[in-house]
Amino acid sequence: MSRAGETVRSGFARGGIELRHTFTTSMDVWNYLLPAAILTVVMIFMRDSTVEGTSFSLGSVTMPGALGVTIAFGGLSTLVQVLTIEREDGTLLRAKAIPNGMVGYLIGKIVLVSGMTAVGFTILLVPGLMLFDGFALGLGSWLTLAWVAVLGLAATLPIGAILGSLFANPRNAGLGMLVVMGLVAVSGVFYPLASYPEWLRWIGQSFPIYWTGLGMRSALLPDELAMVEIGQSWRHLETVGVLAAWTVAGMIVAPAVLRRMARRESGSSVAARRERALRRIT
Repeated sequence: MSRAGETVRSGFARGGIELRHTFTTSMDVWNYLLPAAILTVVMIFMRDSTVEGTSFSLGSVTMPGALGVTIAFGGLSTLVQVLTIEREDGTLLRAKAIPNGMVGYLIGKIVLVSGMTAVGFTILLVPGLMLFDGFALGLGSWLTLAWVAVLGLAATLPIGAILGSLFANPRNAGLGMLVVMGLVAVSGVFYPLASYPEWLRWIGQSFPIYWTGLGMRSALLPDELAMVEIGQSWRHLETVGVLAAWTVAGMIVAPAVLRRMARRESGSSVAARRERALRRIT
């Protein structure tokens, strides 16, 4: 096997091992279940309300947005947290010391984060389909759900990698969370962006979170609800175009940023961060 093939194989193996490990750690299991439980309870309380002018449950309308947020948080915030923690504890430095170690490391993290996001997505989707009704479920719906999830994750993962490379301290990674929450707030994943001021619509449509949420709604909701969207349509072509553009741009920028971050890693920098962390604890 070539060196490149061995690197890819080891990266996938590493990611698979780390993903399986999350199922044996109580904190990781809790992180899988808690967000889905909170979102499901909120949607249950909204189940008896209806979308204005229709008889469609507000809880059912909210579920595609919750799925879109799950994809966005998986691609953005999870990778930010993983990179900052493993940068501080020296894991990144050890990967750098191995030939092609950074490539294998990043492949492993992509596998890990993608798997964790898929688990969280499924935990939210399956009960939601049983608790709420009115969804337009057919072969086309499932196919749309699949390609939107894949493209949405591919578009957000590089952004998460870039944000993660900017924070050397896990405590500062909270700023990344604030950025993600701000993008969610202006992206109309829970409330139609068409009702926002025009300048805010342009901001929301500039980022992949909006298009991921729109794609999820197009997969699960009946076509008549597209009337409340911008352009009164699901805009599948635009969704593919924007998410693909973010994916390509991220794949170009993120490796360069991560290589720059890796070059700056050294034993002394890791030791300094570890000493600062110990001072914070004591």
